[in-house]
Amino acid sequence: MSPTRSLGRRIVAFTLIELLIVITIIAVLIGISFPAYQGIQERAKKVQAQNDLTQMVTGINAFYTEYGQYPCSAQPGDDSRDFFGGDDTTQAKLFTDLRGIQGLTDTALNPRVIAYVQPPVSKALTHADAKSGICRDGHWHDPWGSPYRIKMDNNYNNQIENPYNNDTGAGFSVLNAGAIAWSLGKDQDGAKTGTKGNGGPKKSSPPGKADDDVISWQ
Repeated sequence: MSPTRSLGRRIVAFTLIELLIVITIIAVLIGISFPAYQGIQERAKKVQAQNDLTQMVTGINAFYTEYGQYPCSAQPGDDSRDFFGGDDTTQAKLFTDLRGIQGLTDTALNPRVIAYVQPPVSKALTHADAKSGICRDGHWHDPWGSPYRIKMDNNYNNQIENPYNNDTGAGFSVLNAGAIAWSLGKDQDGAKTGTKGNGGPKKSSPPGKADDDVISWQ
């Protein structure tokens, strides 16, 4: 065996070892960075949800300033009967009226057909697949795919029942506000106003279920 051929084999063997080391390092770096990337994505979704909620509440309050009423019928009952819009036709109608769509907006509520909110339109073909925008059925979905929830003070006493338990850190049981909105977050659970925040009788939320929710009033 000549020295040259022996040296060639040593160089090739060393290069393969280097390649394996580099692959291992890349795999480790990917393993470390992937959770961090997911965390960044989740924070970005929360920022987007907060911006959406701000637009909703601002739009509803601007509507009230313009017309002297909220974009829904008045009700004479107590705060438990204040307007609620979630995964239902009520929410779809609310945003149709707030978007000021000619021919679709209820001109009895929004006679000037003013656009108070301008949400993105979801490209999803079905309600179940919609994320981050208005779906074909008129619901405004959060970045995790769940419709936003909205309450309005349509008995006009400047009080809205808080949809969250006192121990969740979401404020007092009664909020001095004309309109509030919230997202159920990644786990799509947390509010106490019925199953997954869909109105109805109040119930307690399991501990920790509201931790990922995004709310407009804080």
